[in-house]
Amino acid sequence: MSDIVVKDSNGTALADGDSVTLTKDLKVKGTSETLKRGTLVKNIRLTGRAGEVECNTRKVKGLVLKTQFLKKA
Repeated sequence: MSDIVVKDSNGTALADGDSVTLTKDLKVKGTSETLKRGTLVKNIRLTGRAGEVECNTRKVKGLVLKTQFLKKA
């Protein structure tokens, strides 16, 4: 992969397979879903961009989240 270091909102480095918690309620574009603050998202995947990770939640698959709204669980 590349030398990009992906960090959460607290500055902690993230890696593939980590679990993260949402720090803010987020509306999901294209759906009527809102992911609530404190939601645990397991098994994230790094995208190659410093500010984004891919993940799946119970209701939404293939979701891309900005790391500024995440903290490592």
